[in-house]
Amino acid sequence: MAGPNLPSMFGRDGGSLGSLFREIERTFEEFSRRMPFPGSTFAGAMVPKVDVVEGNDGLEVTAELPGVDEKDVEVMLSNGMLTIRGEKKVERTERDRNWHTIERSSGAFTRSVRLPFDPDPASVEARFDKGVLCIRLPKPADLAKKERRIEIKSA
Repeated sequence: MAGPNLPSMFGRDGGSLGSLFREIERTFEEFSRRMPFPGSTFAGAMVPKVDVVEGNDGLEVTAELPGVDEKDVEVMLSNGMLTIRGEKKVERTERDRNWHTIERSSGAFTRSVRLPFDPDPASVEARFDKGVLCIRLPKPADLAKKERRIEIKSA
């Protein structure tokens, strides 16, 4: 007994099957665009990209917040955790347009970074310029007293 005739089962040139494969590919592309990787979007919320650099005198945390207004950003420091919260607002007044693609995101966002030390909140500085938030967190003076290199002796 011969197997089924695929071209007749799926249309003359396999069109229905080809259509199914295209739909599956489109679904995976849409899914990969919405993954919550830093700098991407997930369910309409932005996940900012963050760089954390440690120097001898402290940390510098830089967050990219394109399209976010400075007044819509909040920086919190609590129990060794730095949290950046905010909201990207997009106003659209045009209701009678047919949108083909909408890739820009808007909505609330939160990004937290665990710090290797507890900085003095009074010494922390934050600057916002052209959509980039830069936070400087000096190491506390007593941290140097707590850190000490231990000499390793031979047996």
